[in-house]
Amino acid sequence: MNSSVLSGKKILLGVSGGIAAYKTAHLVRLFIKAGAQVQVVMTPASKDFVTPLTLSTLSKNPVYSSFFEEEADNGIWNNHVELALWADYMIIAPATANTLSKMANGNCDNLLIATYLSAKCPVYFAPAMDLDMYKHPSTLDSFQKLKKFGNTIIPAESGELASGLSGEGRMAEPENIIRFIENDIVSKLPLIGKKILITAGPTYEAIDPVRFIGNHSSGKMGFDIAKIAAQNGAEVILVSGPTHLDLQHSSVSLKRVKSAQEMYDACFSYFSSVDVAIAAAAVADYKPKNVANQKIKKDETTFIIELEKTKDILASLGKVKKDQFLIGFALETENEIEHAKLKIQKKNLDLIVLNSLNDKGAGFGHDTNKVTFIDKNFTIEAMDLKSKEAVAQDIINKIILHYDA
Repeated sequence: MNSSVLSGKKILLGVSGGIAAYKTAHLVRLFIKAGAQVQVVMTPASKDFVTPLTLSTLSKNPVYSSFFEEEADNGIWNNHVELALWADYMIIAPATANTLSKMANGNCDNLLIATYLSAKCPVYFAPAMDLDMYKHPSTLDSFQKLKKFGNTIIPAESGELASGLSGEGRMAEPENIIRFIENDIVSKLPLIGKKILITAGPTYEAIDPVRFIGNHSSGKMGFDIAKIAAQNGAEVILVSGPTHLDLQHSSVSLKRVKSAQEMYDACFSYFSSVDVAIAAAAVADYKPKNVANQKIKKDETTFIIELEKTKDILASLGKVKKDQFLIGFALETENEIEHAKLKIQKKNLDLIVLNSLNDKGAGFGHDTNKVTFIDKNFTIEAMDLKSKEAVAQDIINKIILHYDA
């Protein structure tokens, strides 16, 4: 799994007519490598420096440079509004002095500018021109206007220029453009600087070296929450019981455990250092009082296992919590709302995510879930049946809202 914040994002790359356009082939490859989808829009002049065929092949998408496909028998209009609304981010690289001036003043005489003027997403631009042009008052005025529009400049670098002079004005190298955008996106994520502890999956309570008491939890809900939390900038500690799932992300530290006691110990080793804890694991309520050292033989017709309660991880965290935002899950079959409210009080929770086994498509073994949120003030919010990833996003949105309030 790609851990770049650009993974899964839709990138609209605008290419204008400067010698640095040749670098966009490498830039497209780096976006693809980061896991992004790329759509390229070119100015007519840029095609003198890099071919549409090159960028189309690398992006695996058609490249657009005019309002109409003139060679088409019936004439095809390239919808600049559709292109602009498709994108999560628009990057104009290289951005020549001419293109920057058109962007700043709304001089809409080509498809790239029309698309730019229709964009609702964040826009980045990477200037590329000779050093005197870069420092000219008209160019500096374009920079200021574009910044006021909310666009972000990727500063030009110093080096040898096409004129043979050496100085500022050279387009940032493709690797540096990618790094700049990633860092800028991360710095604006809503959970940047927050540390979140998440539990996931079942626990296995040993009967003997071979057998155990467990449950059907897949861990998917907890893993999805961890992924969405990391995508929103949080540093995540994911404590998971036995599951086939894996999560490779630079902001997620995965700790694997088996028993309720191991999960309890892991949670308490991290809890004091986190801002948020989300107990999504299906922890066993009971465990065998005595665990056999050898495999128990099938000698008797009946077999009795004496059970004792496991430590209640969530209640224990609730007793020692200070400023942590503590979220629990409840899986109920009757009197769901009342039981969930009692859990909030008994375990000192800020929010509970209620699952009812009476709801089709909810609970264990499904890719979907249907939950009801209940906060410590007993405000109830019932949600529709959604994918577990969408439910995870709803949970993360509750955390974002808590810190924005």
